[in-house]
Amino acid sequence: MTREHPVGLGLLGFGAWGRNVARVAAATAGARLVAIADPDATRRAEAALKHPGVDVLSSDREMMAHAHVDAVLIASSAATHAELAMRGAAAGKHMLVEKPFALEPETARTMAAAAAEAGVRVQVGHLLRYHPAAELLLDVAREELGTIRSVAAQRLNFGRVRHDENVLFSLGPHDLSLMLQLFGARPESVSAQGASFVRAGVEDLCFVTLRFPSGGIGQLHLSWLDPHKVRRLTVVGDRRMAVFDDMEPREKIRIYDQGFEADGSYSVYGENLAHRMGGIRIPPFTATEPLAVEIAEFVAAVTEDREPRTPAEDGIVVTEVLHAAQESMRSGGTPIDLS
Repeated sequence: MTREHPVGLGLLGFGAWGRNVARVAAATAGARLVAIADPDATRRAEAALKHPGVDVLSSDREMMAHAHVDAVLIASSAATHAELAMRGAAAGKHMLVEKPFALEPETARTMAAAAAEAGVRVQVGHLLRYHPAAELLLDVAREELGTIRSVAAQRLNFGRVRHDENVLFSLGPHDLSLMLQLFGARPESVSAQGASFVRAGVEDLCFVTLRFPSGGIGQLHLSWLDPHKVRRLTVVGDRRMAVFDDMEPREKIRIYDQGFEADGSYSVYGENLAHRMGGIRIPPFTATEPLAVEIAEFVAAVTEDREPRTPAEDGIVVTEVLHAAQESMRSGGTPIDLS
């Protein structure tokens, strides 16, 4: 059954990302931004100035008790996601939980179970899954690349080192959520190496290797300590290859018609392989702000009473993989079995 009135949205957290969420939520069709909550008085004053007519609250408890809030957008710090989601479920509010969904697998499973018992929808903010170019990449992978052999992701910049989450949990969910879709499976094992150069106990650089049931390999290179901002994902299939470069202003996807073929003129197998060096194709796509797509999907899922594109289960799997990678990283790179 669909709703006949706009979905009343409440935002928890008006920090750097929360400001973007508020801007987009206020302009989303089929919804109305009803309230914004933040414990910081300066942020509340800014929220009131930028969003007149929206109730500005000082606590999440006020938000959960708000009669006109049907769904909450949780854009607070990572360490608070679990507590806020549990309160949201208890209050019967649908929830969009920004990444990372949780910091512990058991916590993620508890959050999902509470929401299911309360009968509320949960969407995980794996933003890259809502990027039009990423959706195009998934289509290209299914239709043109063949069996996926490897996916290598780089997400680098010279950025702010957080205190409540390391670079793995801060940047890792983006590419990992897309990588799982490309391979169509969860990894069998994960190993990772990392280091805390700036703040003790908070890794600001890490390298992650994932092995999948198909024999394919995934790699993540994540860093807050790089002079260049890089957002690149390379997918190698047995038929073709593709690169998604989000730093390109328009030509974000390139498809390379390259591979190996047997030419039949040699008796030795190794000499029977020849490079195929074909052309490069740049497919067009419609550029839309991923956050706008994400929040529109959340509103549609609530309105139509259906699972969103990235349900709680996605958050559980990504949290499990990230947690295993962190365990490996802090044990010197020991592979962790996920099968």
